[in-house]
Amino acid sequence: MKAKRISWKELKNQKFLLICTACFVVYGIIFYYLPLGGWIMAFQNYKTKDGFFDSQWVGFEKFKFLFSDATFLRVIRNTLAMGVLNLVCTFVMAIVFAILLNEVRLAIGKKFVQTVSYLPHFLSWIIVTGILHDALSSSGIINELLVKLGILDTPINFFAHKGYFWPIVAFANVWKETGWNAIVYLAAITSIDPSLYEAATIDGAGRWAKIKNITLPGIRPTIMILLIMNIGNVLNAGFEVQYLLGNGLVKSVSETIDIYTLTWGVSQNDFSLGTAAGIFKSVVAIILIVAANQFAKKTGEQRLF
Repeated sequence: MKAKRISWKELKNQKFLLICTACFVVYGIIFYYLPLGGWIMAFQNYKTKDGFFDSQWVGFEKFKFLFSDATFLRVIRNTLAMGVLNLVCTFVMAIVFAILLNEVRLAIGKKFVQTVSYLPHFLSWIIVTGILHDALSSSGIINELLVKLGILDTPINFFAHKGYFWPIVAFANVWKETGWNAIVYLAAITSIDPSLYEAATIDGAGRWAKIKNITLPGIRPTIMILLIMNIGNVLNAGFEVQYLLGNGLVKSVSETIDIYTLTWGVSQNDFSLGTAAGIFKSVVAIILIVAANQFAKKTGEQRLF
């Protein structure tokens, strides 16, 4: 089919949209692409006083140091473990919450629950971690309940045990983001043809049968798209929550790549090493997204490209 030519008159009629688009393109170039020039630091022994042009070129030495550093390998393990745990928990809980909320028939109750579930998303991690510290402290409400119920004999310090740290981080992410993440799934559910539910009701289908055969297949494309996008963020396990909840007792399981980058790139003034760690994260994210997209393509699922 022959492509339609766009006339100058049509461009003139759409000039406002073109100007808005150009503004966003310029914004993206300035704040997303130009900073990528800083990646050159990863291949230099960068010194602030020397700048990009006079700093010593070291090639892949910084990357070799990273992957020979036992601390960085442990940091990758921590980041990957918390990233996968956060992905599974937040992703599944958002879908479950959206489906359950959709099943609420009382409009006022549904809106109230929606509003309340959104609120934690707008809280800063400072507030969220402060609430967690108070609730999980030795004199907090969680220990008090566990002792009164006879589950514990004496209160315990949750933040002093390595085994509790990853579940605490996962719980914090679920509590903070479930309501917000569910918005997309609720929108996808509302786009499903209501006549399908009416037909299922006539056939005698119950709520679970409708969810299984209508709701889940209806939001399946949305689930796949968001899953592919979120897989790329596996190594973005977080910085604030781990930095604020972590301490010397659990450092071996709380330190992430972002914290490692802060330690070396800022505290130790080794900007080259911090940049190399950041490049590693970006490359892994691109590989994961492309791999997930290709897998979805081969299995006939919805994909990004």
